[in-house]
Amino acid sequence: MEKKDAILYRILRPIVNGLFRVVYRPTIIGNENIPKKGSVVICGNHTNILDIPLLFCTTKRTIHFLAKDELFKGLGTPFFKAMACIPVNRRQKDHEALKKAIKVLKDQKLIGIFPEGTFNRTKDVIMPFKFGAVSMASKTNSTIVPFSITGKYKIFRKNQITICFGKPYKIKTNSLEEANNELMDKVKTLIINNRKEKENQNEK
Repeated sequence: MEKKDAILYRILRPIVNGLFRVVYRPTIIGNENIPKKGSVVICGNHTNILDIPLLFCTTKRTIHFLAKDELFKGLGTPFFKAMACIPVNRRQKDHEALKKAIKVLKDQKLIGIFPEGTFNRTKDVIMPFKFGAVSMASKTNSTIVPFSITGKYKIFRKNQITICFGKPYKIKTNSLEEANNELMDKVKTLIINNRKEKENQNEK
């Protein structure tokens, strides 16, 4: 990605950040775990389209999101490109999207991805992760920072939505399946722990 591609992102991020914090009042935990430089993949569960502006609030670094390619049609094309997004064809293994993401990481930048691929509408804590996150991290020796999003987006209600970042780590196995399972376990644990924490707070 060229620097000019993220101009709109750099303009909109502080605006979105300010508005989002006023309207949804999110609780942000552990964002100091996001390295301030170097190649990083932040990845976690997906609950709502508002997860993306929520992530805007967590770091000043430009997040190059992997986004469904349907968003890049018509008038949306220049907007999402200017927002440093990478289109992904979710109907098949998109090698071109992976190639672009790897290029971003090799340029020592930050990728944001929801490995479930879509919103979790099931009763399960998380849905099975696709392998893209661990694959690109493994190929570029990038740091992974898992995150969990818990709660509901409610207007002007404090402490309803929470995003929590886990400790950064690097993949230490040659097996993508093992690496993917490890990432899923970390995200699942973050979700469960934060749900329990919220329940304990509500009981007090």
